[in-house]
Amino acid sequence: MDAARTLESYTIEDIYALPDGVRAELIDGKIYYMAAPTRTHQKISMALSRIIGNYIDSKGGDCEIYAAPFAVFLNNDDKNYFEPDISVICDISKLDEKGCHGAPDWIIEIVSPGNQAMDYFRKLFQYQAAGVREYWIVDPTKDLVMVYRFEKEEMEQYSFGEDVPVGIYEGFIIKLTT
Repeated sequence: MDAARTLESYTIEDIYALPDGVRAELIDGKIYYMAAPTRTHQKISMALSRIIGNYIDSKGGDCEIYAAPFAVFLNNDDKNYFEPDISVICDISKLDEKGCHGAPDWIIEIVSPGNQAMDYFRKLFQYQAAGVREYWIVDPTKDLVMVYRFEKEEMEQYSFGEDVPVGIYEGFIIKLTT
């Protein structure tokens, strides 16, 4: 990308123009590059995806689950492009071959050492403002799960090994371990 553009605002087209293998998110026109996930990160992501997918299937649910890399065009503009670790979308009219257009119902981000501020602050605000119903921040270095149920204006903290109730599915509980 052109060095002269560092003070300018980027668009989704700039994300698409990145070289193959380079992953980044775009928040309010600013590009944030993403490091490759760790083995622990991937282990947690796969376990959660399996648990959630199995639950949805067992209930005959209409929601769909996607693991990163999966594009979420959160605000339906050209200045924001997210790749949440896990996205659960219950309104399938938001989905097309490029990704999800609008807020998923449930987003899970798994914290990596280099992205703590992004997950705990920047994305938290963006997801809440866009209408995400539930947001989990899974922090394997602290063995914590922060659960934000935006519709109820609730925030709860759980340790790994505790039962974590899923707000968008009554009666669904996940126990996360590493």
